[in-house]
Formats: sequence, structure tokens, C-alpha cells
Amino acid sequence: MALQPEMLNIVLIPLLAPGHLIPMVDMAKLFAERGILVTIVTTPLNAIRFTSVIDRAISSGLPIQLLQLQFPCEEAGLPVGCENADALPSFKLMRNFFIASKMLHKPLEQTLQGLEPAPSCIICDKHLTWTVDLSNSLQVPRIVFDGMSCFTQLITHNLHNSKVHESVPETEPFVVPNLPDKVEFTKLQLPGLFNPGSADVDDIRREIRATETQSHGVVVNSFEDLEQRYVDEFRKIRGGKVWCIGPLSLFSKENLDKAQRGNEASIDTNQCLKWLDSHEPNSVIYACLGSLGRLVPSQFIELALGLEASNYPFILVIRGGEKTQEIEKWILDDGYEERIKERGLLIRGWAPQVLILSHSSIGAFLTHCGWNSTLEGICAGVPMITWPLFAEQFLNEKLVVQILGAGVRVGAEAVVDSITQERPGMKVTKGEVKAAIDMVMDKGIKGYERREKVKVLKEMAKKSVEEDGSSYLNTTLLIQDIEQLVKTYKQST
Repeated sequence: MALQPEMLNIVLIPLLAPGHLIPMVDMAKLFAERGILVTIVTTPLNAIRFTSVIDRAISSGLPIQLLQLQFPCEEAGLPVGCENADALPSFKLMRNFFIASKMLHKPLEQTLQGLEPAPSCIICDKHLTWTVDLSNSLQVPRIVFDGMSCFTQLITHNLHNSKVHESVPETEPFVVPNLPDKVEFTKLQLPGLFNPGSADVDDIRREIRATETQSHGVVVNSFEDLEQRYVDEFRKIRGGKVWCIGPLSLFSKENLDKAQRGNEASIDTNQCLKWLDSHEPNSVIYACLGSLGRLVPSQFIELALGLEASNYPFILVIRGGEKTQEIEKWILDDGYEERIKERGLLIRGWAPQVLILSHSSIGAFLTHCGWNSTLEGICAGVPMITWPLFAEQFLNEKLVVQILGAGVRVGAEAVVDSITQERPGMKVTKGEVKAAIDMVMDKGIKGYERREKVKVLKEMAKKSVEEDGSSYLNTTLLIQDIEQLVKTYKQST
């Protein structure tokens, strides 16, 4: 596609973590399909993760370009090659990772000043607070991308304003005020901003909060039919400048894009599909607790034994981080893999999640309730078994289980500490895992109703991104808004 002199050039600046980077790459394809040049800011090792997907998009004529910057690992005290949050050997280094991200400011500013066509707008992850100064120096509008639902963002806003959580004991449920529904949490279930753990990033969290409103608006990976009342309330808070343009995962339409979304799968895709093909429709449990989820060995064992006790075929994704060796030792010593080989498949590393979830044999998704995974489960029409770990995942669980009626809780009651990955006295047992699986796979009226609700949500998601769907129309409005902003900025200079 020949680039026109007045063509918009939207610069996407993601936080370099899987749950933040993946939807931004999907967003690039969305804008490019509307004839807009998109520049994705990344680093060499992160570029490798999605080069195949982007190359195919470019080959098909989509105007996307990568802008690669060297990530200052050593300067920030990180190991060489640690360019993504999921590569951190320990979450103790999260502060260093944010410092390294901040060090991209000046080199990126210099590069963007010479970019042709010049940047029209920056859409950046809300965690990258330094982009406020970047957009000011470039004199271009800044729009934040928040990888959470409007439901979660409204709850976060109302907790900040009411401080209701500050006056209750840790385990006592309280009602979040001013929501369309009665929603209860305990303090132990709240994100780190309200429930600090041992990670030394509280000042970074406060900085993120302080800069959230210093943007023209918010782009949300959600769709209006999923949470309309919460979208309406969140729009009031942000002066109407909220655009729900998702689910972004639906822009990975081909099997190859689904298989390579986010990273190269650590299992042969054909082998995985062949295994899924060998099972009955709606019979397999897919268990994956996210790209950053690291169960301590004792909790991994409960999960693995619960899946085994369920007597359903299952796929279990293993991402142990620092604890991988301990987990692998248990698998070997216990004979677990040999014992379950007839009906269990273990995937070590990155799993082609969207491809797996879209297979007809999947009957349930055991998930940590990260927002990307939650949307992927909804788009696949698969009921969920929820095991939240940290961040806003307990809030997402409430949306899935209580508001949407699309899942069953496994019984986790508190966020795990971001460093130790555990919470003393708060354990999920194999019996609870098995009970939740039995409930979600139930062939009775409740199980049937839950499956039907998820099927309806799947159709709503699909329609939202089609022409005249709400997300399609929101994307049009967002582009028009950016065009108007560009004109206004030009007139003022």
C-alpha cells in the first residue's frame, strides 16, 4: 500500500509483557485493516515473538511497521536478554524492568522526531507513565490502552474514591459502592494498589494512577454487549472518551495466526490438534494459569491431581519459573506424566491458547482470569473454572461467575504475593479443583444454562467486531476523533 503524505500514523507503545503486548499487536492489525499506518514500538527479542504474524499481515498489504529499540537490560540491572516481563528470573526484578522501560524514553523520542510520516497519535500502555512527557514533546495526542475491562476500571475508580476497603478486616466481605450490581470482595482479593504485597513497586503504582487521567481517552479491549452498564458508567468518569474496540483476539483469524499469537508455541501445532481431534466434543479441560502465573509446587500438585481425579481428558500448561525444577522433579518422582498419558497432555512453555480454545473438543477452561484469557474463553464459547492469582484477576472472576454466569470458582480466596507466589493459610485443594470441574461439566440444568450463556456471549463478541457491530463503530469513532485531534494540533502550531 502506497503511503499518502497526510496518512495517519498511529504509534503503539506496549508494555513489554505478554498480556499487554499481544492485544497491541492485534490492535495494529485492526487499525491497518482500516487503511491506517501503524508503527509498533518494540525490542529485538520481542519482535521475534510476533514477526511471523506481522510479516504475514504486511505481505497481505496491511500498512504496519516495527520500530525496534535496544532494551537497556544491563543498565537497569537485568540479565542480558531479559526484554519481556515473562523472562524475569524473579518478580523481585520487576522494579528494574520498569526502570529499563523508562530508559526507552529519550531514544524513542529521538527516533519518532525523524519518523515519516510523522506520528499522528500515541496509543500507549497506561503503565508507561513517561509517555506523558513524550507526547507533550512531540505535540501529539496521547491515548492510553488499559488491558482491563470497564467493570474492573469502574471498581478501581470507586474504591479510590470511597476508600471503603480501608476500614474493614482483611477477610470480611464489603460491598463496592455505586455499581450497577451488588458486588462484594474481601480486602485480600483486591489488586496490589489496594492490597500491597512484598514487591517494591508501590511508588510506580501511584505514578501510574496519577498519570491515568493525563490522556485524551482510553481504548479498552472489551465489547459493549458484554458489560454495557459498566461501559456507560466508566464513560461518564472519562468524559465520554472511552472506546471499546475488542475482543482484539478475534483479529487473529487464521489458524497459523492463532497458533503463533504472542509467541512460538512450545508444542507442535499439528500434534496438539491431532490430540484434540482424538477426543469427543466438549470433553476436554484446558488448564492454563497465564503467561506470568507461577503456582508454587504444592499448589501445582493440587491442580495436577485434581485434573487427574476428575476423570476428564485434559491439557495442562506448565510455566513454573523459578520453581520449574521442583515441579518437574515431582512429575518424575510421582510418575504423574506416565500415569495420565492416556488422557492428559502436558505443555511446557507457551501454548497456542486461542487455537486450543477454539477446538470443538474443549469443554471447559481452567483459567487465572487474566483479561485476555477471559475474553478468549468467551470468544470460544467455553465455560470457565476460575482460579485468580493476582492483579485484577479476582475482579474479573466476579464478572465471569456472578455477573455473566459463565463460570465456576475453584475456591481461591486471596491474591498471592507477587514475589513468593503464595499466601500462607490460603490453599486450593485437589478436591476443590475436582468439584469445580464436576460442576462446570455438569450435564444437568445448571450446567446446560451456563453453557448456553457462554454461547450467547460468543455470538455477541463475534457480531461486535463485524461491520455495524459496536466495536466496529467504536473503532470508526476513535479514528475520526484522532483525525480531528491531528487537525486541531496542526492549527495550534
